[in-house]
Amino acid sequence: MVTFFVALAILVVGYFVYGSLVEKIFKPTDKPTPAMSNPDGVDYVPIPAAKAFLIQLLNIAGLGPIFGAISGAMWGPSVYIWIVAGTLFAGAVHDFMAGMLSERNDGASISEVTGKYLGPVMHNVMRVFSVVLLVLVGVVFMVGPAGLLAKLTTPSTPWLNVRVWTIIILCYYFLATLLPIDKIIGKVYPFFGILLILMAFGIIIGTIKHSGERPMMEFTFKNLYPGNVDGTGVKPIWPLMFITVACGAISGFHATQSPIVSRCIKSEKEGRRIFYGAMVAEGIIALIWASAAVAFFWNKDGSGTGLSALKTIGGGNSSSVYDMCVALLGKVGGPIALLGVIVCPITSGDTAFRSARMTIFDWFKLDEKKIKVRLSAAIPLLLIGYGISFINYNVVWRYFSWSNQTLAMIVLWAGAVYLATNYENKNRCWIAAVPATFMSAVSITYLMYAPECLNFGAKGGSGLTISYTVGIIAAIVFLGIFLVTIYRNPAASLERQKATVIGRK
Repeated sequence: MVTFFVALAILVVGYFVYGSLVEKIFKPTDKPTPAMSNPDGVDYVPIPAAKAFLIQLLNIAGLGPIFGAISGAMWGPSVYIWIVAGTLFAGAVHDFMAGMLSERNDGASISEVTGKYLGPVMHNVMRVFSVVLLVLVGVVFMVGPAGLLAKLTTPSTPWLNVRVWTIIILCYYFLATLLPIDKIIGKVYPFFGILLILMAFGIIIGTIKHSGERPMMEFTFKNLYPGNVDGTGVKPIWPLMFITVACGAISGFHATQSPIVSRCIKSEKEGRRIFYGAMVAEGIIALIWASAAVAFFWNKDGSGTGLSALKTIGGGNSSSVYDMCVALLGKVGGPIALLGVIVCPITSGDTAFRSARMTIFDWFKLDEKKIKVRLSAAIPLLLIGYGISFINYNVVWRYFSWSNQTLAMIVLWAGAVYLATNYENKNRCWIAAVPATFMSAVSITYLMYAPECLNFGAKGGSGLTISYTVGIIAAIVFLGIFLVTIYRNPAASLERQKATVIGRK
């Protein structure tokens, strides 16, 4: 239990210490924000900082800090260090840079922002990549809560199965994607945000209450992932855990959500509280679910012998969440906590489709004020998402997780370029360049190793070595290109530096 409270304290202190440093490096100004200078009544709507924080938290805190954190718990308490360090030094920096760069570019979608700083090739890549990721996110955050709702309702109403709930949620997504942000999202999200926070605290209180029979484990670097039944051995922490946890430490999906709120903030000086703060809050939620899952499943049979039970039911999913909520909070508290888990992904799925619509509008310069134009983008996106929902959920989640972290890598590189080319002191860029390099290694290593990618993991130890080597070399190459581009000609103009940056032909 000591490890949990130490990790929690580091996250809170880190928000004030490192968050303040990031804010100081970025230098927020008093210039009018897009919401104040160009309100349109649809997406550009001034919102109070407290409400904007809760909207941002609900936008980014989908299933990642719950399902992803529980799945990450299969590796044991080593997941804590990634959640804490990843949140403070990578995830929160990523979210802050994404939100503030969007704000300084008139609330532009993240694909437009990265295109400006990484060149025309990455501009088009990011447009396609962002829309694909957002549709995958919408599917993941549609099927997940549908499964939980089916568990709550099917015993008494069998016709309310997963497929019916999926359609109901899809209908809600349709409305939330089309209507002005203050009509649904701005009104109900603050309430849902409070529910999400209370649900997380309920889980940790229940875990502490049951610590006698299911004690929370202290930190260890040991890989506790259960051996595979097919005899292929233990899954390595690197890169699998770093991809699996996803939103609980860093998430490229957040970069697609931050522009929604960047179009609504009243002052740049609210950025740290809203963007950096919401990610730290999500890190705390992920820490709670991960530590609760390790305690619950390691000691599920009372012997404290392993996490096989968690692996057997597929890691973080509707079954594991249901089991934990009911066992830790009882037959009354369990369903109440589940409502928070259900609301959490739904309130990220709707904004995922909304962000996809915004990305397409920015891409083709469409007018978001016209309802017919919004329908022409929203309907095809939702229909494609419904079609993907028939694919195996675990497969969709794995592709979502890798795409998620790869997008985070790209956004961090864009943030590093911005800091290096827009301030006299180029060394400001390191707060983004270091995590960008790290995430490059994670993403490329996973691309080489994972079965849904190049599958070098099937070759055993030699495949793992190849994956590590390629991932590390790729990260070094990316960093080298960045350094040469930024530092080779100190006298170059800002425009030339931007034009020759990573991704340009």
